[in-house]
Amino acid sequence: MIFGYSTNAFVNYTLIEAIERIARLGFKGVEIMGDRPHLYPPDFDEKEVNLIKSVLDNHCMKVTNINSFTLFAVGDTYLPSWIEPVEARRAIRVQHTLDSLYMAHELGCKNISIPPGGPLNAMAVEGAKALFYDGLAQVIPTAEKLGVNLLIEPEPDLMIETSAQFLDFIAGVHSSAVGLNFDIGHFFCAGEDPAVAFNTLFKWVRHVHLEDIAASRAHHHLIPGVGAIDFTSVLREMMRLGYKGDISLELYTYKDDPDTAGRKSLDFLQPIFDELGINPNG
Repeated sequence: MIFGYSTNAFVNYTLIEAIERIARLGFKGVEIMGDRPHLYPPDFDEKEVNLIKSVLDNHCMKVTNINSFTLFAVGDTYLPSWIEPVEARRAIRVQHTLDSLYMAHELGCKNISIPPGGPLNAMAVEGAKALFYDGLAQVIPTAEKLGVNLLIEPEPDLMIETSAQFLDFIAGVHSSAVGLNFDIGHFFCAGEDPAVAFNTLFKWVRHVHLEDIAASRAHHHLIPGVGAIDFTSVLREMMRLGYKGDISLELYTYKDDPDTAGRKSLDFLQPIFDELGINPNG
């Protein structure tokens, strides 16, 4: 298992600067934001991708995931989505996902995370699911060909929020290339015990996001140890089940001082890792 830190906390820095700062904190993994201001695929040519590879190699860093959830380059946090009524808008999301798959393959990364549909607004759930299935059908062949996982990430206030909703949706997907990016905080926000949810969804988990959430369950990412999540419980369950994937700290809410947030997170989590026999450096 590699413990990484997402570059989406470092939006005040270039991608190269973000990777180098994450490496200096002691992380051996990095989740790369697949969007501006970092790795929006259309912005990067072969020379620039090779530079990223070189920096990663110099710091012995593994890319745990390409986070292709947001689309600030042409939209916002959620839009264009998989389930918008306008086909041209959905096509933008499909193309971004294809581009992210190829970028992940170039960087030797086995995962990209994707949004779970989008805001439903007034759309009926069954109609939205049909649009999402159609979009996935357009990207699954490429994921299978490249050997890169498409990881749906349930999110508060989007089409898929809970374990039950994920199970209902994944039953209609017939490809082992589609799995789950298990965000511990998101399931807590949805009113679930993350340890129980992990057990329920373990079959599909390929990557994990880690952050704390306040006791109110409001969706605002916090440094681990600041909120109400029982990290020992969920990490113990992950180890009991034999989870072999990677984990990424996701603290985009600390863009003004991501280094301090990373250090505090490590200080809190390392004793738990030691207690449970977890080696965060693989």
